[in-house]
Amino acid sequence: MELLNEKELYEIVNKLSITYFHKPFIDEVRFNHRLRTTGGRYIPAKRVIELNPKYAVEMDKAEFTGIIKHELCHYHLHIEGKGYRHRDEDFRKLLKQTGSPRFCSPLPSQEERYKYEYRCKKCNQVYERKRRINIKKYRCGKCRGALTYTSIK
Repeated sequence: MELLNEKELYEIVNKLSITYFHKPFIDEVRFNHRLRTTGGRYIPAKRVIELNPKYAVEMDKAEFTGIIKHELCHYHLHIEGKGYRHRDEDFRKLLKQTGSPRFCSPLPSQEERYKYEYRCKKCNQVYERKRRINIKKYRCGKCRGALTYTSIK
């Protein structure tokens, strides 16, 4: 999927809002290129939905649609004065009713890349880490055995 312009993005969001929530989307939606670990966010003070453009490009249409529906749940509940936060019961109910995901999948380009692998000498428990650790200072969390450095991936 290619990156949409603001008018096309608004039309998609409004169409999903009418289809799943039976209400129009009357505020602003935009791409935010600074978002890294999330698919989107709703800013209640400005009544703006910001979406991560990488999800529109790298992921399939169903994933991107799910992110929009999730943010619309926040939006409509906030406007109605109901609980729009993740921990609120109203929010969780609306997610289920609309078939919206609670979390988005990680981007393929942002997948966890572990550089270091450590193994316990006693129980062979494997620990993958992004950063190096001092094996003289740390021990196995399972059996308290000594760790040994295995390899850089």
